[in-house]
Amino acid sequence: MEQAANACGIALVSYTITHHTRQSAIGLPFLTKRNYGGTEHTITEYTMSEIIASVYDKMEETGLQEGILFIDEINCVSETLAPTMLQFLQRKSFGSHFVPNGWIIVAAGNPPEYNKSVRDFDVVTLDRLKRIDVEENYDVWKKYAYRNQIHAAILSYLDIKKQHFYTFETTVDGQAFVTARGWEDLSQFLLASEKLDLPVDESVILEYLQHPRIARDFAAYYDLFQKYQSDYHVDEILSGKVPASALERLQGAPFDERLSVIGLLIGRLTERFSTSYYTDLYITQLFACLKSIKRYLDHEDLTELLPKEANRIRSTLASRQKAATVDRKEASALLKAAQALEDDRNMLCTDAIRDAEAGFSAISARFHSEVQAMDQQTDAAAEMLEAAFAFLEAAFGKSQEMVVFVTELNTNFFCTWFIGQNGSEAYTRNNKELMIGKQRQELIGDIGKIKSFLTAL
Repeated sequence: MEQAANACGIALVSYTITHHTRQSAIGLPFLTKRNYGGTEHTITEYTMSEIIASVYDKMEETGLQEGILFIDEINCVSETLAPTMLQFLQRKSFGSHFVPNGWIIVAAGNPPEYNKSVRDFDVVTLDRLKRIDVEENYDVWKKYAYRNQIHAAILSYLDIKKQHFYTFETTVDGQAFVTARGWEDLSQFLLASEKLDLPVDESVILEYLQHPRIARDFAAYYDLFQKYQSDYHVDEILSGKVPASALERLQGAPFDERLSVIGLLIGRLTERFSTSYYTDLYITQLFACLKSIKRYLDHEDLTELLPKEANRIRSTLASRQKAATVDRKEASALLKAAQALEDDRNMLCTDAIRDAEAGFSAISARFHSEVQAMDQQTDAAAEMLEAAFAFLEAAFGKSQEMVVFVTELNTNFFCTWFIGQNGSEAYTRNNKELMIGKQRQELIGDIGKIKSFLTAL
C-alpha cells in the first residue's frame, strides 16, 4: 500500500484492526439536546471515530485530499466489531462519520491456514468486497529487492533455487516456513554483520528462515558466496585487472558457480550505482536551491536566503514522510542538501563575507567542487561496468551467462537508472544482440507453430 500511495502521489493511513473494539472504531457516546416537533429531547450521539479522524489529520498534515485507508487483519476483528465492519465496508462510515470523498478503502488479511485468529466472512460481507488473492512471485519481488538493496547473496541464491523463496510445510516438529519478509530481515542482518565483522552461522540464519533444511542450505551457500568473493578477486575484476586464475577457474566452473559470480558483480555494481543515484539526488536538490537563491539575491540577504531554502527542504520532506512518499535514503540525501546550505551560511558568517555577489561566488565554487567529485564518482562507476562486461566477454563470449548478466541489469532499478543517465557502449552492444537473439528465437518458434498447423491440415 505504501508503494501504491507513493506511485499515485496520494496519502496513506494504515490501521491494524485487531486491537480495536466497537467503541474505539465508531467513537464514544455522549448526550446532546435536539428539538423535534417543538419539544426538546436528549439523544445519544457519538464522537468521531479515531480511524476517521486520522484520515482528516493526514489530509491536514500532507495537503493531500486523496488517499488510501488501509485496514490490516480485516478478518481478525472481534465478534462485537464484525457488524460495524460490515457497515464500514458497505457505507464507508464508522457510525455517523464517513470516510472523506477521494479516499478508497483497502483491507487485507491472512488466509485461515496461516492465522488461527481468522474468522470467515459471511456472504453478505464478501458481496461488498472486490477480492484479490495475492500470491508470492519471486520475479516481481526481485525488482523490489534490487530497489531496496537486498543482499547479493540472497538474490544469487534465490536465482538458483526459486522454490525456496516462499515455502510453508507442516512437519512432525511443527510448521516450517520461509517468507519474503524473512529474506528481507535476513538481508538487513547480513549487511550489518559484514559491516561489524560479526560471524554468521546456521543457527542465526534459522532465526530468519524458519525452515531448518533451507536455513542449512543457505548457510552453506553464503559461506561459498563469501569464498567466491575472495577467490575471484571481484574488486580487481571491476578495476579492469582480471586475474588469469579467476578467468580460467570461471570458464571451467559449473553453472551455479558462474551465476554466483555474476551475482557478486551485480551486487558490487548496485552499490556503486545506488551511491551515484543518491549523490545525483543531493546535487540536483542543491542546484535547484541555488537557482532559487540567485533569483532573489537582489532583494534579500544571502545569509537569510540560505536557511530559508534549508527549512523549505525540511518542511517538504516532513510532509512527504507523513504521506509515506519518501524512502530513508532519499530523505538522507535531501537532509544532506539542507545541511550543506546551512554550512554555506556558517562559512559566510565565519569569513565575514557580506557582499551578495562575493558570497554567492563562494558557495557556487563549493557546489562546483562537489559536482566535480560526483563526475569522478560517475566515471569510476562507468569504468567498473565496462570492466565487468570485458571480463564476462573474455570468460564466456555471447553465451547464456551474458544473457543472464544483461537481464539482471535490466531488472535492477539502480543499474537501469545509471545506464539511462550515462550510457554504456558494452551494454548497448550486448543488449541489442540479446534482443535480436530473443526475436530470432521467437520467430523460429512461430515458424515451428505454422509448420505444425500446416502439417495438421
